[in-house]
Amino acid sequence: QVQLVESGGGLVQAGDSLTLSCAVSGSTVSEFAMAWFRQVSGKDTEYVAGISKGGFVKYYAPFVRGRATISRDNAKNVIDLQVSSLKPEDTAFYYCAARREVSVVMRPTSYDYWGQGTQVTVSS
Repeated sequence: QVQLVESGGGLVQAGDSLTLSCAVSGSTVSEFAMAWFRQVSGKDTEYVAGISKGGFVKYYAPFVRGRATISRDNAKNVIDLQVSSLKPEDTAFYYCAARREVSVVMRPTSYDYWGQGTQVTVSS
């Protein structure tokens, strides 16, 4: 059974940096294209960043492009998302997701597995 567990969320100040981690169990991270999404209560789930199955393609949402880096550590079986210059509008619940395909896509419904999420709160 594939499980995803996020960690690294918390309360930070505007301008700070944060690294979110997603640990994969029940399979190897290299079998999936993986992505980070976020959701604010009452709003739609929003794509943040993704990495292809081979790790060669990374795609970022415009609102984090230039201040976020997604990476994969096959040895540790984790996916990390580093975000710098955090803004109050980055406050959301962040989820890790995996799909058994090569490419990363922005549609949440295209992902097969989801973690429970981690809260990120950015104070001004």
